[in-house]
Amino acid sequence: MSGLKLFHTTTSGVTEVSPRLAAVEADVQELVEAHMQTMLGVTFLASEYVIDCVDSGRIDSLGLDENGAPVIVEYKRGTDAGVINQGLFYMAWLMSHKDAFRSLVRDRLGATAASQILWSAPRLICVAGDFTRYDAHAVREHRRSIDLVRYRYFGSDHIGLETVASVTGHSAQAKRVRPSAPGAPPVRQQGGAMAELASSVDEVLVGLGDGVTRVQRKQYRAYQRLRNFACLIPPQQTKVLVYLKADPAAVGLVPGFTRDVSGLGHHGTGDLEVQLRTERDLERAQDLFRLSYASA
Repeated sequence: MSGLKLFHTTTSGVTEVSPRLAAVEADVQELVEAHMQTMLGVTFLASEYVIDCVDSGRIDSLGLDENGAPVIVEYKRGTDAGVINQGLFYMAWLMSHKDAFRSLVRDRLGATAASQILWSAPRLICVAGDFTRYDAHAVREHRRSIDLVRYRYFGSDHIGLETVASVTGHSAQAKRVRPSAPGAPPVRQQGGAMAELASSVDEVLVGLGDGVTRVQRKQYRAYQRLRNFACLIPPQQTKVLVYLKADPAAVGLVPGFTRDVSGLGHHGTGDLEVQLRTERDLERAQDLFRLSYASA
């Protein structure tokens, strides 16, 4: 279970610290939708999206995550086991109506984003006041990527999010991994020192803690908790590049080792570029890896 994260929703200070639930479910939905990129690493696309089927229904929120995967977000004010099955119903509809989602992405984000949707890794995020142990068990029985996220309000301007359970569906492109998992896919099927170094980086990143997901795209491999915390670029001839979700201004940048790439185009996500050429560089980078992992 991950640590509790606080997100500021206004600039005023905290007037009280007692955790509480929202007055109504709509309050949670409105707040998350307004800060979805910061809270979940998801670009917001639509709210109360009406689906066209026999049973009808409305998807609370639709989005696209940092790696281009479709995301359904469902909310409940308190504890409600039905939120998981409801979300899975909507996901089944989504996967059989890809053209509708593709059109939505095209309208909101443009043709390029619509052409790069990662259909192999759709996600369901359930945000609720709490979940039972049976909920956590149930998500592990499904073949879909599901995150159960508990929320709490703190005062009038803070919200905390805590990942209760996170599982990844059986997909060739997105896998929940363990440090000792046999047959873990190699970063790149090629020999050489940089390929070996990249494999070592992969081992370190998945070993940072429980609940790490690899998401493979053509240009990079993302390492994800609820959000991306690292992106590994296929090894170059003389170096391996890793992009982290760490604030470059808070890190002592070292020429030839770390670089601020905020505002610069690059594959993957993250504003801090780490350049690795040797195993010693990898050892130096591990504190930065842990910092980025904690932030996700």
